[in-house]
Amino acid sequence: MTSTLPPTPSSPRPTRPLRVVAVSGTLSTPSKTDALVHEIVTALGDVLPIEAHVIRVSELGPLFAGALTRDQLDERVERELVAIETADLLIVASPVYRASFTGLFKHLFDFVEQYALVDVPVLLAATGGSERHALIIEHSLRPLFGFFQALTLPLGVYAHTTDFTATGGAEKYAVTAPLLQERIRHAIQRGLPLIRSSIAEKGRIERSLDDGGAGDGPSGDDLRASELDLSTPTRLFS
Repeated sequence: MTSTLPPTPSSPRPTRPLRVVAVSGTLSTPSKTDALVHEIVTALGDVLPIEAHVIRVSELGPLFAGALTRDQLDERVERELVAIETADLLIVASPVYRASFTGLFKHLFDFVEQYALVDVPVLLAATGGSERHALIIEHSLRPLFGFFQALTLPLGVYAHTTDFTATGGAEKYAVTAPLLQERIRHAIQRGLPLIRSSIAEKGRIERSLDDGGAGDGPSGDDLRASELDLSTPTRLFS
């Protein structure tokens, strides 16, 4: 008598944290922009499994400021560009400088491959001396990442001088304004549908490439996307 055992289900590919790359366009260290980036990354890590990497233009700038083409770049800059181009989620922030983002921030993204950020979720952030500069997010940052065909999250985060407190420590600044902290949480919450859909689509594409288009089961990235649901439903528009 032949015994027929049910097939052993194949194990899904292991899930991994979100690759989050944060770019701070400030030209000084320490800075309020760095503090804002730190606060956003921390808040994101409270609700999602992430693997965060921070790029500071203040540190990297001298290595690419004089380059005109990508093949002229220092190896460290090339590694950071690859990190940007392979991120699951970008956080980008710049201080307002001459009514826009800093020149070196723009120069860094001038080297990013034109189609590398298609459908990549991007959380936009900026800092300025007063609330009068808040439209930098809509007038400067969103058009830039619209060019890349990235998925800019519905809400950006703008912070001004009074949102920070001097700490006296090495970091020098910390976000202490309750309204700004709430804005950060709200921006992340409102962005979750786009983050989920981006990860799920990336998982389907990778599975199709790996299996020659024949795979039917959920991939690790599909499972990862499903894990991003929170107990409270998230809406794109209120």
